[in-house]
Parts: sequence; structure tokens; C-alpha cells
Amino acid sequence: GLCLEFSEPAAVVVKHNNPCGVATGTQLAETYRRAREADATSAFGGIVAVKREVDEALAKLLVETFLECVVAPGYTAAAREILATKKNLRLVAAHGTWAPSTEETAWSIRTIAGGALVQTVDHGMVDLAQAKVATKRAPTDAERRDLAFAWRVAKHVKSNAIVFAKDGVTLAIGAGQMSRVDSVRICERKAGGKLEGAAVASDAFFPFRDGVDVL
Repeated sequence: GLCLEFSEPAAVVVKHNNPCGVATGTQLAETYRRAREADATSAFGGIVAVKREVDEALAKLLVETFLECVVAPGYTAAAREILATKKNLRLVAAHGTWAPSTEETAWSIRTIAGGALVQTVDHGMVDLAQAKVATKRAPTDAERRDLAFAWRVAKHVKSNAIVFAKDGVTLAIGAGQMSRVDSVRICERKAGGKLEGAAVASDAFFPFRDGVDVL
């Protein structure tokens, strides 16, 4: 689902139902490489989803890491031949889209004890053009792009979610913590000084200033 948030080529590495590395770009193989290197340790044994057909260049990068599954709209013959060298690697061809047709509604289904939760897909996104700047310095255009990217990723991260991003790639992701400040601290421990100058997205407000102080 996260890949479908972007119109440009995108790559997402997922581990335990959370993205651990996300990137967008113009060349798919390089985009995947940036997503993988965002958290190379967590990428081991992960699931990779890409927004474009897997070609030979991308396939060569994919087989460098042990992966459970690759999800893409399709695979070239050369890519399938390379990927076939990895035992037990599952390939899924999925042509999904977030945009429903005029006659159809896109549904999201989650199983629960004794049944299932069925709801419409969340197409929402923060409207940065209408956002109020609360600081003396307004964010630059580049910072706004980074923030929009980070918020799209945060939408798919288990709460409490914190996402650091810069230049179209995640730098650190803090997910699924009971306190928001702990999600921030996870990012701090994982990436440290690399986070300087990045945009930060949170999936909800900070109840106390401790998380902001860590930022």
C-alpha cells in the first residue's frame, strides 16, 4: 500500500509489517538501493515492494540480500532468471492502485477476533499548502517535499510513529512504541548525527515536550 502513495518510482522494504526503508527516485534500481541502505540490518529477511516492473538491474541488487518476498507490477524475463537463483524467494505480481474507478469503492479489510473490519481506503494526506507555520522560519521548498514524503511513510507505520526523511529517502523510522518519545529515541539511536537537517513526521501530536526536546 505504501508504494501506491507515490506517482514516481518507489521502493519499500518491509519488516514485521512496518517499513524500515523507503525511497523515491527516477531510476528504480538506485531507488531500491537507497531504500535498502536506509536500514540494511533490518532489510535482511524483509519484503520488498516496488512501484515499477522489476528489470535486470534491480534484480541483481535484490539477490544481494536474503529476502522473503518481492512485490511488483511485473518482472522482465531477465529479472525472473536472476531472481530464480534465490531459493525460496517468492515473487508476487500486483497491479494495485489506491484510486478506485467511478463505479467502485476501494476497501481495506483487517481481520479481528470473530470477524473482520471493513472500511474504505484512507486516501488522505496532510495539505501542506494550507498548513500554518508556527515557527519564525518557514520551511524551504525542499523541506516541505521531505515532510510530505515523511508523512506519507508515517501513514503506514504502526503508532506511535516517527519518520525522519531527507532527499526522498527515510533516514530512520521509530514504530509501534507505547510512548512517542521512545519512537523518537529509537530514531536517534539508529541514525544519530545523520538525522541533522532532516524533516520529521509524526502520526499524531506530542502530548509533552520531551519528544520535541529529543528532536
